[in-house]
Amino acid sequence: MKNQSEYIFRIKRIFAEINKTNMIGRFFHLPGAKKFNISPRFYNPDKEEREERERKIKEELGIKEERKDSGQPFRPNVKGQFRRAQEGFSKSSGNARRASNTRLIVLIIILTLVFYLFFYSDFTF
Repeated sequence: MKNQSEYIFRIKRIFAEINKTNMIGRFFHLPGAKKFNISPRFYNPDKEEREERERKIKEELGIKEERKDSGQPFRPNVKGQFRRAQEGFSKSSGNARRASNTRLIVLIIILTLVFYLFFYSDFTF
């Protein structure tokens, strides 16, 4: 009986240590989405007001604005830009992969320990 109570005491102590380091919280942590935040580089309210007044005056006078394009349809130059933009995130994806592998290894170790104790221990309930 003393062996059983000692075993239970050790298990409780192990879980207390794990709780102290908040390991359980980090073990099941799911990373949140990356937030998009853009701030304008420069904002000139006087220029905005002036352009709005000019646009209204041109509308009243019936003046059409000149187009700067050559009349050809718009064709985006996107080829390869998504891949280049994602290169900056490779560090975070590497960290996420490493954390996922660590979680998997810890889970396998815990399950192996539980199965070992269940099948090969002379501990009786």
